[in-house]
Amino acid sequence: MSEDHTRVQEFFTARAAGWDKRFPDDGPAYADAVADLGLRPGDRVLDAGCGTGRALPPLRAAVGPSGLVVGVDLTPAMLDEAVRAGRNADGWLLLADVAALPLRSGVFDAAFAAGLIAHLPDPAENLRELARVVRPGGTLALFHPIGRAALAARQGRRITPGDLRAEANLRPLLSGSGWRMTSYVDEDARFLALAVREG
Repeated sequence: MSEDHTRVQEFFTARAAGWDKRFPDDGPAYADAVADLGLRPGDRVLDAGCGTGRALPPLRAAVGPSGLVVGVDLTPAMLDEAVRAGRNADGWLLLADVAALPLRSGVFDAAFAAGLIAHLPDPAENLRELARVVRPGGTLALFHPIGRAALAARQGRRITPGDLRAEANLRPLLSGSGWRMTSYVDEDARFLALAVREG
């Protein structure tokens, strides 16, 4: 396991047990972001970096009982919390690295990624891996329940010009990774970038 992966696991392992209690009001933002993804009954969707599985219930509601929901995370403790919360009833949970998904190519109609991009060791390559498992014409949602400025303030830092989530940086990053950005919202209440899988 790389040093980046070890750091990510250590960070989230230490916070897993209290994660949902730290952010108890995020549910509506997740539901809104899932709605913006445009899923239909029967669709297959990947929650990449699913953490405690907060997106799994709205994802399941969107794709219905005939759809497929798979949550993937690198940190066992976060998946344990998803199970404790009963969210495994809404989707399959898989311990795996987003950088090397043990999934067939083109199997998903969409990918949802909440708070993931800041933790990717190689964002361009990792976004290419997400593109690999999503069919051409499928969609990607990069989401955070608060915007970049609000998140920076919460963390006691400033936004830098190199912030991957800035539209000027994210659009070419996605384009070079097999995606075409179709929508970008960065407000205090949420961050959401939507993209379509090219091909």
